[in-house]
Amino acid sequence: MTLAEAISTTATTEPEDVAAAMLAIGQRARTASAGLALAPTAAKNAALRGAAAAMRQDVDRILTANAEDVAAARAKGQRESMIDRLVLDPPRIDGIASGLEAIAELADPVGAVMAEWTRPNGLRFERRRVPLGVIGIIYESRPNVTADAGGLCLKSGNAAILRGGSESFHSSGALVAAMHAGLLEAGLSVDAIQLVPTRDRAAVGHLLRMAEYVDVIVPRGGRSLIERVQAESRVPVFAHLEGLCHVYVDGAADPDKAVAIAVNAKMRRTSVCGAAETLLVDRAAAPDLLPRLASALQDAGCALRGDAAARELVASMEPATEADWSTEYLDAVLSVAVVDGVGGAVAHINRWGSHHTDSIVTEDSGAAERFLNEVDSAIVLHNASTQFADGGEFGMGAEIGISTGRMHARGPVGAEQLTSFKYVVRGDGQIRP
Repeated sequence: MTLAEAISTTATTEPEDVAAAMLAIGQRARTASAGLALAPTAAKNAALRGAAAAMRQDVDRILTANAEDVAAARAKGQRESMIDRLVLDPPRIDGIASGLEAIAELADPVGAVMAEWTRPNGLRFERRRVPLGVIGIIYESRPNVTADAGGLCLKSGNAAILRGGSESFHSSGALVAAMHAGLLEAGLSVDAIQLVPTRDRAAVGHLLRMAEYVDVIVPRGGRSLIERVQAESRVPVFAHLEGLCHVYVDGAADPDKAVAIAVNAKMRRTSVCGAAETLLVDRAAAPDLLPRLASALQDAGCALRGDAAARELVASMEPATEADWSTEYLDAVLSVAVVDGVGGAVAHINRWGSHHTDSIVTEDSGAAERFLNEVDSAIVLHNASTQFADGGEFGMGAEIGISTGRMHARGPVGAEQLTSFKYVVRGDGQIRP
């Protein structure tokens, strides 16, 4: 089935009664989740590959929908860095399709036996992975999240209710239509992946209260979205907090490595959650290293905001305020601080960071281990860019988000993290004395 044929299965007009529409979506998702939990691996993989094929076949239709979203964003005066998160082009669409194919290649987590043992009375126990059920994903402008989230939920046997950002409304609709084409081709219900068919913010409130139909909420966006979800949700939440990511350049860093990592961590894509927002430099090495780091970053187009010690070494930096240490710029802006070794870096990150992703650059293995052990973040790296904070780079095919909480899942949330477990117990007539 082509995308054009599948469009008839995808809501394209916004409903007048948002409450009724959300109730219907929840009911359909709950019904679909029961069947999807038992769907064969081959059927789920066929749906993913079929969706990828539909996206490649109908690139022009997806680009037309995306162009409408981009034009509206520019008319509203959105920053170019935010528009970069929204724009699709043929290579990006091919990348989204490839991501679905990568998810299809993953091992199916559903039914996997996590542990098994036998008790002295002969009872045999298994702890077995099962889907969570219905997952509501609330995210902002990046339309690729539509495919990543839908694909991962499908692979893990969960029905998905997708509430994308209003900026990507038409793009997400086109991508969901492609996923419906894959589902129908594989003989699975299109209700397994549903897009909330309205930009009305009231829909989010209804989704957060649908505890009868939704098992988990995954918010992916800025601080205001996360705070609203955590305050209002009656459904358990996997929190994906903003990416206040740090790169700490230690006194024992290789200078060439430090420059390459710092520039990549900030400037490869400034609009992703793994982009570095603060550079920390060891005071012992700052006179030699910081001017070189600053020059490379500025040559790449990055504006720097430094503390007093940093500005003494690089006069072209603007002064940093306290607010800079807790700001996710998502733009070519970087705050810079000089710290007293690993201890100072750890203290700064644990005070100001969002527990997302932080990296140390050093050739001192002892310093690296201290950093990796003491920084309280979901992802910590040694001699690598924070831009690797991505499920695809972890071998997960894709991820719904980077969970910064501590319950159930932490770090990239892929297919395996979208499962729970149950205990299967087999006996032969045992009764408890």
